[in-house]
Order: sequence, then C-alpha cells, then structure tokens
Amino acid sequence: MSEQQLAALGLPPIDQVGFVVKDLDKAIAQYDALFGPFTTMDAQVPSADFRGREASCELKLAFGRSGNLEIELIQWVSGESPHREFIDNGSEGMQHLRFRVDNADTWIEKLGAEGYRSIWYKRWSEDTVFAYLERDNDPLMIEILQMPS
Repeated sequence: MSEQQLAALGLPPIDQVGFVVKDLDKAIAQYDALFGPFTTMDAQVPSADFRGREASCELKLAFGRSGNLEIELIQWVSGESPHREFIDNGSEGMQHLRFRVDNADTWIEKLGAEGYRSIWYKRWSEDTVFAYLERDNDPLMIEILQMPS
C-alpha cells in the first residue's frame, strides 16, 4: 500500500516496525548501534483470537527507536501466533507495520475493503485492542493498535 493509499484511507503515520527474530539477544547486539538502546520484556498474550480460534502465546520483546518510529524485535517462545508462523515458514526479519488508531474495529473493517483480514486479535480492555491483519500475496502484515496515550 503506497503512502497515497494510506493517506486516502486516513490512516495515521506508521509508528512501529516489527521484526521477528530467532534469537533476541543476537538481534539486540546486531541492531543496538542503529536503534538502541533497547528495553526488553517478556510478554504473555492469553486467549487471543488467532485464525478463528482461541490461542495464547509467550514472546520476548525488545523496543528501540529511530526518531519517532518504534522498532520492535520479537522472539517467539511458545504458543500460537503470527510470529510462530513467520519463523516456521523459514522467515526472519521485518514482519509488520503498526498504526495507532482511535478505533481498532473500525479500521479492521476499513482495511477489509482493501483485502486485509484480521488473523490475530486481542481486546485487553474497553479501550485497548490490537490486531494483526494480512492479505493474499503480501508478506507484510499490518498491526492496528488502539490504546490510550
């Protein structure tokens, strides 16, 4: 999707680029000079909707920056998630672009008209939601995040 198409849809600027890696410590060492320093955390995602079924996963995360752009490094640890599929398919590297929005469900519907479908969805609270969206013949996913500032 081009910048013009994103603008036509009304999406805000990209605020995060997500990379899936096999070894988080190695990736941090590799990218620290470009995007560091990184902060790390272990993440549990319980009871998300993953491809139409309930699934949980555990991830190791690291967050760096390039100006206003957040760089997320993600190591899959266990469970079902798009990150596991990415690694299982022999991939490693850039996996998604994230957009922060006011209403995730509205954006999932709008992007559906562009051929995207939600494959991983979690509502943490009334005002905090994330979703990963994919479309056919496009290896790059979109993450939609609704979260108070």
